[in-house]
Amino acid sequence: MSASALRVGIAGLGTVGAGTVRLLRVNSDLIAARAGRPVVVTAVSARERHRERGIDVSDLAWHADPVALVSDPDVDVVVELIGGAEGPAARVVEAALSAGKPVVTANKALIAVHGARLAAAAERAGVALAFEAAVAGGIPVIKALREGLAADRLRRVGGILNGTCNYILTAMRETGRDFGVILAEAQALGYAEADPSTDVDGIDAAHKLAILAALAFGRPVDFASVHVEGIRRIGAADIGFARELGYRIKLLGIARHTAEGVEARVHPCLVPETAPIALVDGVFNAVVAEGDFVGRVMLEGRGAGAGPTATAVVADLIDVARGSLVPVWGAWQAALFEQTSVPMSSHRGDYYLRLTVLDRPGVIAEIAAVLRDCGVSLKSMLQHGRAATGTSDEAVALVLVTHETEERSMMEVVGRLSGLDVVVEAPAMIRIEPG
Repeated sequence: MSASALRVGIAGLGTVGAGTVRLLRVNSDLIAARAGRPVVVTAVSARERHRERGIDVSDLAWHADPVALVSDPDVDVVVELIGGAEGPAARVVEAALSAGKPVVTANKALIAVHGARLAAAAERAGVALAFEAAVAGGIPVIKALREGLAADRLRRVGGILNGTCNYILTAMRETGRDFGVILAEAQALGYAEADPSTDVDGIDAAHKLAILAALAFGRPVDFASVHVEGIRRIGAADIGFARELGYRIKLLGIARHTAEGVEARVHPCLVPETAPIALVDGVFNAVVAEGDFVGRVMLEGRGAGAGPTATAVVADLIDVARGSLVPVWGAWQAALFEQTSVPMSSHRGDYYLRLTVLDRPGVIAEIAAVLRDCGVSLKSMLQHGRAATGTSDEAVALVLVTHETEERSMMEVVGRLSGLDVVVEAPAMIRIEPG
């Protein structure tokens, strides 16, 4: 082995860990040429030593304790692929930075929750903390924001940040089936975990959005300030009504820098079906950034999987091998500054509201009175009416689209409508984005 080789220790040999080992071996000549020296795996750590992973690790040093891998003298850089904001993943990264060893990680939860503290530790140690793989898999969005767009003042960043949710919403639109059926299908295909909560409840996307907002706006990462909603309440009826109105439903993460501060939110959105983001389907992710000088930039690709994520991990290793050291958040700690987090209640926009109401005289008047009293203006209404054989008390769907209004007003509308005798189910509210 060349004395100049960058020696890599990998903690975590799941799908991405095994993919990283495989990529470093298959493309070793290409990687060495681009890094300026060989990049080789010398040590690994995982819970099960003899599990079949499709790679041979018999020639690598094995550490049952991932923290012990950090102190291995034949490890120059630690790759953390265990996952989770706490536990062994956090201990490995903290130990590596304390030992003055660079860290590469794909752990979006760890970076979103503890990134400010870990970035400060990396800066004190004078080593890299790299996490290209933590957001959008193989899409090089971290480098794009931190380096490619470093000269511009960004006003907005976000997009489709979770492939599982995008697959589910796409399949619901294409098949007309409901959320639960498509979720089960996604689990069978391996697109969703056995416990899908982190994905379908929006938490995974929120971790990624917190990271993007910190990079884009030069503030310490602040996961707690992100408003989070998932897609469990999206029904086939909403998908159908959205199509009829000229929209598609996407789970978006959106961060905006305004005069009032930073607004960061993850929730389902109706977007015009002609908007570029609406055309991103299946397991694909898309990240959009908007700046004063660059205008609008959109990056699209596979946001997960062994190949795309391993590619991002190895890209960071190549930077480490080259001796590249850039500020974790695009600026050194002293240049970051706290910014006001704008509450969700202050958000302004158009809204979609689906009601299930009894089809009887006076219903529309009752609903209109609530909108009037809450100061909400109605843009359009969609009602198909009851079946020809239905009774006068049959429940039917009524869809309202509002003009721009404030979130707190809409929440008051939803609360008041829920209390009406003629409204028989909880209203479904979805925010509308221009795309």
